[in-house]
Amino acid sequence: MSRLAGTRALIIGAGSGIGRGVFDAFAAEGARVGALEIDAVKCEALSEASAGPIVRGDAASADDNDAAVSAMLDAYGGIDTLVSCVGLFDFRLGLEELPADALDDAFAEVMDVNVRSMLLAVRAGIEPLRASEGSVILTGSTSSFVPGRGGILYVASKFAVRGCVVSLAHELAPDIRVNGVAPGGTHSTDLRGLRSLGLADRSLGSEPDRVESIRQRSPLGVALGPADHAECYVFLASEASQGMTGRFIHSDGGANLP
Repeated sequence: MSRLAGTRALIIGAGSGIGRGVFDAFAAEGARVGALEIDAVKCEALSEASAGPIVRGDAASADDNDAAVSAMLDAYGGIDTLVSCVGLFDFRLGLEELPADALDDAFAEVMDVNVRSMLLAVRAGIEPLRASEGSVILTGSTSSFVPGRGGILYVASKFAVRGCVVSLAHELAPDIRVNGVAPGGTHSTDLRGLRSLGLADRSLGSEPDRVESIRQRSPLGVALGPADHAECYVFLASEASQGMTGRFIHSDGGANLP
């Protein structure tokens, strides 16, 4: 039996990478899916894959998050699961490597996209999620727990996501469960860099020898892709995880081991 049959899921940042993996996995498990995605081409691809509401908009916009939630209510009458897979990367720049005159803008940009966008999504969806006694799944990272996989800005933002999961789980219980997934290095991602650092056209998934470098960093010697991580989101959205809140699943091949 499909694990998410009949449920209604809104995926923020569903156009590529882990977000697209989650979108496809939820649909395959019987969920009625909708999306908020900023890229027009990716929105078109999502529309071809699903008859659900695909809203083109910015995850860092309160109005666009409200529009995505409204589209879900119009299409399905509610939301059972809200997932955010939005993020930007700093390509491992340390504090001393960041241009002093760019630090303020870079900090604001990474926190705006990696953290504030998630709070905007949750806030927009609170009432329908409360009505359905639903759940929220936020995307953290191995960098939410250990340094060394991203630069200072990315790690700081992902630690903040970890704090959001714990705090929101406490605040929204018992009506809404809030959990996170902490993926490790991921192949076939389109995670982009910060515009304020001139990295907007650089994609993490395009790094040379990406698969092999992920394997070498993984204690299990695995290189996971979006579909692999998506299974963790399916579990957290399903009844099998009904007793979990404020928790993270680490799909990282053991990368965060002490």
